[in-house]
Amino acid sequence: MSAPQTSPRPSRLRQAVRIALPPTLVFGVVLLLWYAGSEFLLSDRRQFLLPPPHEVVITCFGDQDNLQELLQALGRSAWVAFLGLAIATLVGTGLAILMSQASWVERSLYPYAVALQTIPILALVPLFGFWFGFGFESRVLVCVLIALFPIIANTLFGLRSVQQAHRDLFALAQAGRLTRLIKLEFPSALPSFFTGMRISAGLSVIGAIVGDLFFRQGEPGIGVLMDLYRQRLQSEQLFGAVLLSSLLGIAVFWSFGFLARRVVGRWHESGRDPTNS
Repeated sequence: MSAPQTSPRPSRLRQAVRIALPPTLVFGVVLLLWYAGSEFLLSDRRQFLLPPPHEVVITCFGDQDNLQELLQALGRSAWVAFLGLAIATLVGTGLAILMSQASWVERSLYPYAVALQTIPILALVPLFGFWFGFGFESRVLVCVLIALFPIIANTLFGLRSVQQAHRDLFALAQAGRLTRLIKLEFPSALPSFFTGMRISAGLSVIGAIVGDLFFRQGEPGIGVLMDLYRQRLQSEQLFGAVLLSSLLGIAVFWSFGFLARRVVGRWHESGRDPTNS
């Protein structure tokens, strides 16, 4: 009796093409639309408002002075975003753990976490400036507040999503509250935790740029440069700053996705490598 034949596994090159081709095609379509909008939608006198992509690349990335200015400002904003995200992760995870262990804590704190999420951050920014000054600390605080709720909500959801059969097994073993938290609840919450981290990472980048726009003391970040380019009608530099900010958000998002696959592994759908699907 012959062994059943298995279909050959696609080569790495074919997998790479399958993954890279769709976003590459979409990128090409976006470039075509960009060129078409710059060439046909605007008159010659207003064409500077939407410069073609090659002019943006030449002006921002071909000129060393412009590139250095953009990268330095981006680095400052990235540091603010990462620090705010780290603080939001510590505070949000701690609050989620407390809420999962006592329902009265959740009833006491969760409504205020929701209220914090619903308040427009732009309404709080001037108050932060009055209370804490218009420097580095206020920028970090904006990132913390804008990134806090997704971590709380997703981590709490993960901690509460443990299967009842697993809880019963730990109860039969007479495991304590701390043992259940460390060995059962928190490992089960990791997929949801990393989902919240990926959401908050992008929000933290947004918070850093918003903070730059309002808090102008200290060394300028990428948000300050955007506002300066707007005032000077430097469209190429403005588009370059927007592109670099987008690339920063995408890089942070993908980094946490990679970390999730390494930590969660193959035991959960969110930890699987898409190249093997």
